[in-house]
Amino acid sequence: IVYTPSAYAEKIDVKSIGIGETSIMTFTNESTQEIKTLRIWLGENNNFKSFKTEKGWVGEKNPQGVIIFTSSETIKKDQSVKFGIKTDNENQAVNWKLLDTKGEIIKAGITKPSELSTVKQNPNLDKDTNLQLTSNGEIFTESTFKIIPSKPNSGSTIRVVGENFGVSQIFDFYVDSNKIGNFYTDEKGNFITTMDIPDLNNNDRIDLKIKNNKGEEKVVSLRLGENENRIPESDNIKLILSKIPNIVYTGENIELEGTASPNTSITIEIINPEKKTLVTRTAEVDSKGNWKLYESINIPFDSVLGKYSIILSDGRNQVLKNWIVETDKIIIINPGKNVFEAGEVIKFNGTVSPNQQLQLILENDFGDEVAVETIEIGETGFMEFEYQTVENEDKEGTWTLIATQGNNKEFIFVGYDVLPTIPTKLEFNKMNYKTTESAIIHFSGEPSSKLRMIIVSPSGNMDENEILIQLREDGKAKYELNLTGFVSGTYTAVVQKDNFQTSQPFSVGLQIGSGKIDAETTQTEYTRNEKILLLGNTNNNILLTATLLDPSGKEIRTVQLASNNVGQFSENRLRIPSDGESGIWRINVASGTNLKVVEFNVFENDQEGMIVNIIEDVEIPGFGKNIRIDITATHKTSISIEISNQNGEIIDKSMKCNTTSDFKCEVLWTITDEILPGTYIVKVKDAISSAQTTFEVN
Repeated sequence: IVYTPSAYAEKIDVKSIGIGETSIMTFTNESTQEIKTLRIWLGENNNFKSFKTEKGWVGEKNPQGVIIFTSSETIKKDQSVKFGIKTDNENQAVNWKLLDTKGEIIKAGITKPSELSTVKQNPNLDKDTNLQLTSNGEIFTESTFKIIPSKPNSGSTIRVVGENFGVSQIFDFYVDSNKIGNFYTDEKGNFITTMDIPDLNNNDRIDLKIKNNKGEEKVVSLRLGENENRIPESDNIKLILSKIPNIVYTGENIELEGTASPNTSITIEIINPEKKTLVTRTAEVDSKGNWKLYESINIPFDSVLGKYSIILSDGRNQVLKNWIVETDKIIIINPGKNVFEAGEVIKFNGTVSPNQQLQLILENDFGDEVAVETIEIGETGFMEFEYQTVENEDKEGTWTLIATQGNNKEFIFVGYDVLPTIPTKLEFNKMNYKTTESAIIHFSGEPSSKLRMIIVSPSGNMDENEILIQLREDGKAKYELNLTGFVSGTYTAVVQKDNFQTSQPFSVGLQIGSGKIDAETTQTEYTRNEKILLLGNTNNNILLTATLLDPSGKEIRTVQLASNNVGQFSENRLRIPSDGESGIWRINVASGTNLKVVEFNVFENDQEGMIVNIIEDVEIPGFGKNIRIDITATHKTSISIEISNQNGEIIDKSMKCNTTSDFKCEVLWTITDEILPGTYIVKVKDAISSAQTTFEVN
């Protein structure tokens, strides 16, 4: 009995035939729309116990109890598909819905199974004396039969199933010209019987024939299979799930296989640590009793970590196995919260490999480094990192903490004054490559998104061939760029996603051993957490390293850089740490045996309010002797400067300066011939704070 909305009555034909708890549903597409997905579900308080699909179809039961059938091929007009289901109650009505390739509903309805007419298994003809049979076996044009399995083996037992033959009549069964048995049909002209294939050459093609006493026949021609695939004499094969690993990492796939009763089907159910059913699948058992789930089970990167259960059932018996899902990430760091407000301290903590250094770089939304720190990790592997933001100075947006430990690198995103988004990032495994190498590029971004990458040559030409990058479900990807044919020079990898674009330079074939190196910083004094700009020149297209060292000689950070095609270079990735010592710091700029040492002073700025320092004997050609007044404030402001003598008399109050984004400003004051020797006082102030210091004129 089929209940369907009348508006769709001429489009889809749905039939269900069953016995007891088991039924077979047949969906025939009589519409012009192609069916891509079928969904079935039961009424309240009723459940599916198992289900079976045709080859090429996959069934999955979701946590709501709906079975979703899908296939790579659609059901086109006049095509049909069958599904077997078993419920916990007999004669269950089934709700169903058919969807097209766009996920739109083609038809929905309710189907209740009608009783299946049983085909009698043939008894021994010699002992069945009550049968009223006729030997005039009628074979019609529409008479058909098939064998199970479809590729039998020499010496094996087969099942023969036929329909549309003469009613209650006797037929003979042949292998080639040898009669191996006979059978009879039921009152509808159908039959099921078993036959034994003789021992034959495995490579032989044989004809299986059904004959009547008139010499008429129906033939199925096939080639024999391998002996080890023959139907077992006993169907009592234990339900087994083959060995699965005790620990599975996120992102991995699990292959499931085992044994069960031959020519049956099994159901597989996977439950996560929160006791939610994640996956329900079916698998067919072959004639040997082996089964395999041909679609592997993927463990998503965002899976709940912990103990998972898998339940294997054949309808009578169950097998339970467990595994633990873990992450194989070495660096696991998270922000204290997703969004930090302006002026707050941004905090991170997590675990990394113990007893190793961890390098941290915090970048703002524009890719500018706002903090760099190297942490010595102890035996526990625990780490903490903080950055004090400055209201009205730090730029809002998504900030990125880049954590590097050995060959492992992770990007952690946090919002500053806005909700965070996931930016697209790329990192090369090193700066310079040989032409015989491949550049390893690590990408991160929105999970499962597609990126386009182009390479810009040293001359500025763009490669016409775009490289497509597919990010995984964890938002990561790795690509190996073959450098064969690349000429020496500095290249740029440009990555695009929608309207967003980011880039990263790399070099190929650069040499070390540059000859003379000239380099200097743009300032002679720095405070803690201040960024350093290094400028210089050397030979063309040369690979250099710049190493920042504190007053004790400890290496704070080393970066690789390259000179351009006219020998110039610049570097702004070095920064004084927030806990840096006061004193003379150095940057060693090296290439091979060539070395240039740049020195500068770092002083503390921990005191509140304004700081003023005097740099004496600043020579400016044509202007005589000068002093430089360096001022550091706690915010962007306008500062007034006055100079007085030791008697308190003001001799100059004309000078002003505005602090930069680093809250700094400087002015030069010329010591003219009218200035008498002695002690002088410099006072600086803005609307909320002030400071003063002295200097000597000799």
